Amino acid sequence: MSAGPAIRWAGPRVPVVGIGADGWAGLSEISRDALRECAVLLGSARQLALLPDEITATRHCWPSPLVPALPGLLADLRGTRLGVLASGDPMFYGIGTTLARLLGPESLRVLPQPSSASLACARLGWPLPEVCIVSAVGRPLRRLLPELIDGRRILVLSADAGTPAEIVELLRSHGFGPSPVTLLEQLGGPAERIVSGYAADWREPPGDPLNLVAIAVTGEPGHPRRTRLPGLPDSAYTGDGQLTKSEVRALTLAALAPGPGETLWDIGGGSGSIAIEWCRTDPSCRAVTFEILDRRRDQIAANASTLGVPELEIRGEAVAELTGDAVPGTPDAIFLGGGLTTPELFDRCWTRLRAGGRLVANAVTAESEALLVSWSGEHGGQLRRFQIYRGEPLGRFTAWRPQLPVSQWSVVKDR
Repeated sequence: MSAGPAIRWAGPRVPVVGIGADGWAGLSEISRDALRECAVLLGSARQLALLPDEITATRHCWPSPLVPALPGLLADLRGTRLGVLASGDPMFYGIGTTLARLLGPESLRVLPQPSSASLACARLGWPLPEVCIVSAVGRPLRRLLPELIDGRRILVLSADAGTPAEIVELLRSHGFGPSPVTLLEQLGGPAERIVSGYAADWREPPGDPLNLVAIAVTGEPGHPRRTRLPGLPDSAYTGDGQLTKSEVRALTLAALAPGPGETLWDIGGGSGSIAIEWCRTDPSCRAVTFEILDRRRDQIAANASTLGVPELEIRGEAVAELTGDAVPGTPDAIFLGGGLTTPELFDRCWTRLRAGGRLVANAVTAESEALLVSWSGEHGGQLRRFQIYRGEPLGRFTAWRPQLPVSQWSVVKDR
């Protein structure tokens, strides 16, 4: 069951009117009538300027930063005949979703226009349900990186006029220079403009800030394939060798079973591989990784940025961090990859894990393995042991080199 609205709206339902680059001319009569009835209108300066003089409502531009100021602004306007302007479809990366969370959907009357993605796919002949959409508005552009798979079609919603150049530079620097790129500006309006080229030789200067970029992803020959599935090559990570190897990493993520919107606590981050690949499984997944050494925290941050999850939260030694309320929230899953013999560590993690949450612990020493057996006896769950061999050259032949065996305990906390 979802939480109730943060603000009890006392006035009439708030019309949230999507407006395109064609402005007033593109609005339906229903949307026009809704705007005529408003006493106060909120929107961006660009959107408000699209309205004719017959709209007599007092016009207010959104404050910046918007989200922190929005609850107070709406509380002050409670009881007024308020209206809101949004770009295209208000529920597509728009203000409509934020307002629905704050006021409740029953307080809104959403009147959408075609979204920029719909218009872009109409121009390109792309099937919208098969296109990946990434927003760079208020989000790190490097979140595009996990989506870059050969043959994929991607639309990137730009933050401003400089975003297209940043996109092609990201493509070039990560082995996707051959990708066809299309810049689409002011879609649906009289100043609509479409320019196509390739990332490798893109030289288009910054243009209109209202734009999005279409990418037909094409990698350079021999470029390593990095999908969202766990088990990236070990070579994808830099660091001092403190790394859960790819085979064990894939098995560990399978046991952790990430789901959209879930949060992981990764104890003993090392190179950050478990937390990074948890976040890569879905754009809405979040993780907090705990690592005692400064230099390893730095290498986790570098790996997270390179692999497209720059918002990974990195903290210090776990027992100290988990004292009091320094780390808020309740994780959906916890991975114990290091420090298993640290006093109080398991108890603190187990206490904070939500009911129904998953805990997975890996061990390579006899002392740590003994703890897994003990915890399994107390809390249940499953014990497994993995032995991985890799084929390596031995003179003119190939020999199987064993990796360190890994013992794993996985358990779901009783509800």
